[in-house]
Amino acid sequence: MALDRESLRQKTIGVLCGGLSAEREVSLRTGGEVHRALQEAGYRSVLIDAGRDLAEQLRAEGVEIAFVALHGRFGEDGRVQGLLEMLGIPYTGSGVLASALAIDKVATKKILLYHELPTPGFVVFRRGDDREALLERCRHFPLVVKPAREGSTIGISIVHDRDELAAGLDTALELDDQVLVEDYIAGMEVTVSVLDDEALPIIQIVPKGGFYDYKAKYTAGQTRYILPALLPPLVYRRLQQVSVEACRILGCRGAARVDFMVQEREFYILEINTVPGMTPTSLLPKAALRAGMSFTELVVRMLLDADLDK
Repeated sequence: MALDRESLRQKTIGVLCGGLSAEREVSLRTGGEVHRALQEAGYRSVLIDAGRDLAEQLRAEGVEIAFVALHGRFGEDGRVQGLLEMLGIPYTGSGVLASALAIDKVATKKILLYHELPTPGFVVFRRGDDREALLERCRHFPLVVKPAREGSTIGISIVHDRDELAAGLDTALELDDQVLVEDYIAGMEVTVSVLDDEALPIIQIVPKGGFYDYKAKYTAGQTRYILPALLPPLVYRRLQQVSVEACRILGCRGAARVDFMVQEREFYILEINTVPGMTPTSLLPKAALRAGMSFTELVVRMLLDADLDK
């Protein structure tokens, strides 16, 4: 669906946020910022805290186009996208399949490897698997243990021995039946935002505590951001190219973000985020601003790309 700015002003925009996932609080902040920007710019926007009765909420508010600001499960995993498809309401961001693939870190890594794109080595542990066999298999530390389908570093542990690995599994299994145990890559953490198949300036992430965890992501002053990232020009351009390629392979549309670890001239894709945060400390708005795009302009551009799966 191709919209122009004047047509968008005539639409009732539903900003979907909150929801049912472990990332609810971040989603409320993202949605609040988007809603505020739209209202200040004169757009007809309603803020919707998405519940299990979301279809009724959308009908009651007369929503004609949806800005998906839902992070994590039930919002970033294809489920709300499927509902919007059934209701015929165009929405921002990736479609059903791309959303479902990208939130599943195991599925994403398998696809990346198939296309010969670099990602850290890993094993998968599922609830009910032989824990002792995994502990025997994992002999090289440190490792990163993470739920397969959560974001915002929720449930992630960096482990240095078997005891910490066992504890990390317990933490991750509280959130997901499937756990990713991944090689720890020491190096520079960077992120590349992709908007409409175009890579934005790369951000280098330097958390004060050494680990870009939930607090570092969402607390002002806890992380230093270097923009553009201090990378050799060839590596910089290659990361942008690979980011666009990875998003294309998964079928992402609109805005997405690709996270990397970089070791000199080698790099590894950590994950792909199809609903990037839009809070005051979020990365996509920082990259867009560096590219000359205000927060409001970014929001409007994302809405102009809203669509249904073809």
